[in-house]
Amino acid sequence: MPFSQLGLHDRLVQGVRAAGFDAPTTIQSQAIPRVLAGNDIVGLANTGTGKTAAFVLPMLHRFSSNTNAKRAVRGLVLTPTRELARQIEDSIALMGRFTNVSALSVYGGTGMEKQIQRLRRGVDVVVATPGRLLDHLNRRTIDLSAIEYLVVDEADRMFDMGFIRDVRKIVSHTPHQRQTLLFSATMPESIRHLTQVIQKNPELIQVGETANPAAGITQYFYAVAPEQKLSLLAHILEKEKMESVLVFSRTKHGADKVSGRLERKGFATTAIHSNRTQSQRQHALAGFKQGRYRILVATDIAARGIDVEGISHVINFDTPMAPEDYIHRVGRTGRAEKNGDAITFVSNAERKYFLRIQQMLGKKMELKARLDFHPSPAGAEARSERDQEPSRSSKRKNEKKRGWTNLGEGHSDNKHDERERRQRRGRNDRRGQTGGASAESGEEGRTRHRSNDSSRDHTDVRHSGKSQTTRHDWMALLNPFMAMSGGLRKKIKGKHKRV
Repeated sequence: MPFSQLGLHDRLVQGVRAAGFDAPTTIQSQAIPRVLAGNDIVGLANTGTGKTAAFVLPMLHRFSSNTNAKRAVRGLVLTPTRELARQIEDSIALMGRFTNVSALSVYGGTGMEKQIQRLRRGVDVVVATPGRLLDHLNRRTIDLSAIEYLVVDEADRMFDMGFIRDVRKIVSHTPHQRQTLLFSATMPESIRHLTQVIQKNPELIQVGETANPAAGITQYFYAVAPEQKLSLLAHILEKEKMESVLVFSRTKHGADKVSGRLERKGFATTAIHSNRTQSQRQHALAGFKQGRYRILVATDIAARGIDVEGISHVINFDTPMAPEDYIHRVGRTGRAEKNGDAITFVSNAERKYFLRIQQMLGKKMELKARLDFHPSPAGAEARSERDQEPSRSSKRKNEKKRGWTNLGEGHSDNKHDERERRQRRGRNDRRGQTGGASAESGEEGRTRHRSNDSSRDHTDVRHSGKSQTTRHDWMALLNPFMAMSGGLRKKIKGKHKRV
């Protein structure tokens, strides 16, 4: 069925064709007619099946038919990540290019002033993350009293990230008379309860088995020791023809580590996670889309906004602990009913996660070692990485070649300054020797052993070239005062006795 037979405006059909879409996907062909009829729906479909257009096109159809004289916000789309918010805003602009519907993405990590200015000028649709939208509500810089169309996208991820309470609070600011759509890749009990609270008799649209990746995805599981994962990753990237690769890491530190190692091995790699600034994340994602980076290393949260066509491979560097995360990860490839490969590295400690994934998939998956991979001995990879880093001696040589040396007193290449430092060190040495002698006479034979230690301290001072005061010197200076205070204490005690 073509888009023209779904009941959409001709301007929207023209915009969809200009965007490069020829025919609707299954979720689009089932959801769009029901949404146009005014029904609340719950859409369950795997990642990459075209859920975004399933709610964007009916919204554009509705708002392009009616003018917005008050310039109030009529449509609200809630998303878990800023990247996904930006992508939905881009989709609205792309498919609605021949309409007069305006959209604004509202998310954290950037200043609020520009967002406030846009909201004051008026906008039809707001695509927002829950946290930043609550900030605007608390400041009363946004009004949701005219919302006609509410969408909760990636609802299961909203729950995983702890946004469900925020979603309910935001929904309480919208009118009761509205159309509410909810889309998710999985349907846990918490999401079922949410649909009962925010929707009215929703229709369930389920495409495919939500517990399984798309049919075009081929899955591989490789058993590998944790210390050999980087070597195996580099081996696969070298041996197999991979055009665009998305690598998942469980932690932000792990993503930076994997990205750095691959860059040192000569791969065009970048990383994206929540610790990166918004501009860094946008630059990394844009570079990956445009092909400047062949490999993108990401965490689960950041990857929710990655909607890149043509990802050939997804590699799980760490086995996901939750089976639902596995479904979301591998759904980044094989999108729009295309083919893709999903590779997962499984260590001994991660076999329990593999068993959970296997149980959710409902079939036995083969866990095997990669036959053409011959790992190096334990510790060899770490030693090779250390060998690539310059040693301290080589760093000093490089510094001398550049014309300066760190002497502890500042950087200089002046001979006069060097002569002054030598004279200063000589004066410090003589002071140290005097202090050692006075200490020995004050403490007599009991301190003779300490004076030997003091001489060693002075030798170390002369060797290091830094002026230092030893513990022995300080004791020698304090001894007379300690003796005076001791005598004073005796006199005071004697006076008390006479009284």
